[in-house]
Parts: sequence; C-alpha cells; structure tokens
Amino acid sequence: MASILAIESSCDETGVAIIKDGKLLSNVVSTQIEVHAKYGGVMPEIASRLHTENITIVLREALIKAGVKLDEIDAFAITRGPGLIGALHVGMQAAKTLSMLYEKPLIPVHHLAGHIYANEFDKPLTYPLLAVVVSGGNSEFVYMEKELDFKIIGHTRDDAIGECYDKVARVLGLPYPGGVPIDNLAKEGEHTYDLPIPLKGEDTLDLSYSGLKTNVINLVHNLTQKGEEINVKNMCKSFQDVAIGELIKRTIKAVKMYKIKNIVLAGGVSANSYLREQIKIEMDKLGVNVIIPPLWCTTDNASMIAKVGEKLYERKIFALLDIGVDPNWELSDYLNFK
Repeated sequence: MASILAIESSCDETGVAIIKDGKLLSNVVSTQIEVHAKYGGVMPEIASRLHTENITIVLREALIKAGVKLDEIDAFAITRGPGLIGALHVGMQAAKTLSMLYEKPLIPVHHLAGHIYANEFDKPLTYPLLAVVVSGGNSEFVYMEKELDFKIIGHTRDDAIGECYDKVARVLGLPYPGGVPIDNLAKEGEHTYDLPIPLKGEDTLDLSYSGLKTNVINLVHNLTQKGEEINVKNMCKSFQDVAIGELIKRTIKAVKMYKIKNIVLAGGVSANSYLREQIKIEMDKLGVNVIIPPLWCTTDNASMIAKVGEKLYERKIFALLDIGVDPNWELSDYLNFK
C-alpha cells in the first residue's frame, strides 16, 4: 500500500484527497455551485478560472488535515477525463508539477471509475457486478466481470439524465442543480402530465433523455402561452416517474440478460431519493444485492480518484509527463492514455 494524493477538477468542484494504506486521511472540496447557479448551469471558462484560484488552497488544506508533507506522498493521481477540458487542464498541470518536483509517479484516473469505486468507502465490491452510472454528463450501464474491468452494455444516446434534470428545473423556475428540487417537489405532487416514454418499444439497454426534456420544455411553454397555470409539483412528479422509471426498467433488463447478482449505483444522480428507493425495491424482488453510495460519495470529490489511484498504483499503471487530458475518455478504454 502507499500514500496517494489525488486531484479532481473535472467540472465545478476542486478536490484534493489523501489516502494511505487504504485509509482516507483527508478529502477537501471547494464547490463552485453558488457561482454557476446564477447562470442556471456550469460556465466552463468561469469553472477553469475558479479551479486555478482554488487548487493551491485546497491542496494546502488537504495536507494539513492529513498531517502529511508532500515529500511523503508516493504517487499523484489525477482525473484525466471525462469532463470540461479547461477544468481538467488545471488539475492535470497541478498533478504534473507535483509529480515532476517530487519525482513520484503520475496516475491518470477515469472520472467514472472513481464514481464506481467510491462505493468501496461503504463496502467492498463483489464481482461480477452491474454499475449503474448516472450523473450530469453520463448515463451508462457498466458490466464488470472483475476489478477494473469495464464493459459498457448500455449508454445514453443523447442527453445524460442529470443534464435533463437541470434543463427541466430551469424551465420550471427551480434552482440549479435541478436534481434536489425536482426530487423534493415530486414527493408532494401527483403524476398528472402525460409525458412520452423514451425509446418506447425498443429492445435495448440504451437510454435517451433528449426527447423527454424537450417535451417538458415545450409543454411548459405552450401552457404558459395559453395562460394556463403549471402545477410544478405535479410536473416534477410526472417527469421523475418517467426519467427514473426508464432507468429502473433498463436496469431490470440488464440484470436478467447478464444474470447479475450485484449492483452498484454511482454518480451524482445516485443521490436521488426516488432512484435509491425504487432500485432497492425492484432488486429485492429479483434477489439482487444493491450497494447504494453514502450521499457524501455521490458528488465529485478527490477521494474517489484516490481510491482508484491506489488500485492502479498496485498494478504500476503510471503515465509519462507528456500525457494530456481527454474530455471524451471512454471508460472501457481507461488504460489507453499513452
């Protein structure tokens, strides 16, 4: 085992974490949500500038909390992708600098692998398993026969589920990010709006949220133009039933196709209370074990990068200092960075 310092800067959180011999010593996150909330979504250029301002502050705090000095670190792990290219560059340059100065290995980590392995802060993963990865930028079903073995068996054909939540929240006048307010209001609403079922009738594990998003936006605009009042709580309930309902249906289909006995939820949308409730109910019916991440593990942070970094360090999977970021890095191609 080793001491790993990890940096995460793929979107709007600047994170640094330190893990030693499997124990998380510190996990510091500086979030930009309040800034981006003014614009109803993440502004990439602003995100990059804020990462530049925050990275040294977060690094210093993580070292102090861990009680560790930089020369005691055995390797530096970094989120290489996917994410916003400018934001990724900030973290990458910081990690490269530290790796060069202290002559320690540089470990590139896939952001979604981090989300999956964040579950190990709760309990060890049991293989084979199905990872249901749902976030603002990604919606994927990942079959894992063994550790660090990723096979994409289903993905979104257009918008990710988290992006869809944010866009629907915006048109309903709800704050950014949209997941929490929609989830909360849906609990008080009824399913009264007739919304389309994505990919209805298709025999697939793929997902699609663009049509659902567009339908809600058009429906809200049409009702507004007619002077009709929109019941926001009912719209949230109707939307969430369809969005999460389709995710659950595809999960059940994947479980039966691949004879899955273990499932993990991963990504920001895994914090959704309705998803957590429904997937537990449906998987219990099928006799499938479900690992649901603690809420603190669902948002972007560097502890999840450190967790994967440890595994890659053990396998001596390191990168040269000429490595670049990859905002479109495929999870199934996570070792292709040379």
